[in-house]
Amino acid sequence: MEQQDQGSAAGTQPPRQDDFWLTSGYHLLRRGEDSRLYVTNDYLRAFFMRPEMQIVEESCESERALHARLMDDPRHGVSEARLGELQDPDAQDNYRIVLGFRDLLVAEKTLEAAYLKIFRSGVTVPPLFIDQMAHAILRGLLEAQNDAIRARSAELLFRSQKVSIQDSGIMLADEEIVEMYSRDGGFGSLGKLLADNATPMRSVELDILNSENTQIYWARSDSFDTVIDVSFTRPGLDALCRVLEAWVGHFLSVEVTIYPVQQISDPKWSWHIGLDAEANLILNDLYNGEEIDEARNARLLSLFRLEFKQPGDMRADLVGKPVYLGMAMSSGEVLKMKPQNLLMNLPIARAV
Repeated sequence: MEQQDQGSAAGTQPPRQDDFWLTSGYHLLRRGEDSRLYVTNDYLRAFFMRPEMQIVEESCESERALHARLMDDPRHGVSEARLGELQDPDAQDNYRIVLGFRDLLVAEKTLEAAYLKIFRSGVTVPPLFIDQMAHAILRGLLEAQNDAIRARSAELLFRSQKVSIQDSGIMLADEEIVEMYSRDGGFGSLGKLLADNATPMRSVELDILNSENTQIYWARSDSFDTVIDVSFTRPGLDALCRVLEAWVGHFLSVEVTIYPVQQISDPKWSWHIGLDAEANLILNDLYNGEEIDEARNARLLSLFRLEFKQPGDMRADLVGKPVYLGMAMSSGEVLKMKPQNLLMNLPIARAV
């Protein structure tokens, strides 16, 4: 994967000219005075407009009638007997999944409450829907922001990233976009035809986002086709820290400070959280004094130190001690963050 850098000198970001993340569904939600995102009929209706829910030529009359009813009233109750009238078993399964998610959203009223319910109660929800919720919640958190690098770093919380370690830094590109280009050169079915016939195509060229070219981000935000550098001391890593602080504050109503560190050399190390599955395993082994081989240690991309601004917000037995965070890529060089880990495992003094 080739990447084109547009410069790295610091500069003032121009005003945001375009709206962004239209695919998040944020504009279909109602933002309450408490800053929570309240579920609307338009937001619910969007899930019945997904490709797998669309009416096709083979759809039976019962499915057509049900789909029309839900488009008219997306909160309409649907019994198991009603689903049994659908002739296509795949359609039945699709409706069960979407309706189950719909019912959760309706019951909890806000995306934030539904998001927490999933991880506190073990509710089964497709990862795609969880990422969609995080996408919208983060869009709300960034509403007043004019920082494109912060917006790009927030993508890490709901889209997996392909990692490229270079002399110039740790570069993250959207995994889906990288796969699309590597598969068909970004030219769709034509690109696949060329690839199948071994016809040379242009290499993947993605812009590295930095302080000099931030204006390119807003109009392209739903394309997810920019690269961010999250190496130590780079703006991308600092921006991610600010996003994680806002994420914790929004859900848990506690103020924290997060900043990168190069290593954990703390004899009183008491608490850590992996921001993804790989980092969680590595930090567990480091904490327990296990030997980490060089290849595995190289997967650890970043370490962070989290501190509570108000000591009273932290669990009493841990007051004054930092919480260490880790971020790592898989053996396949993919970073898939689990931002719920930070919410579920932070040692706060009270239940939320």
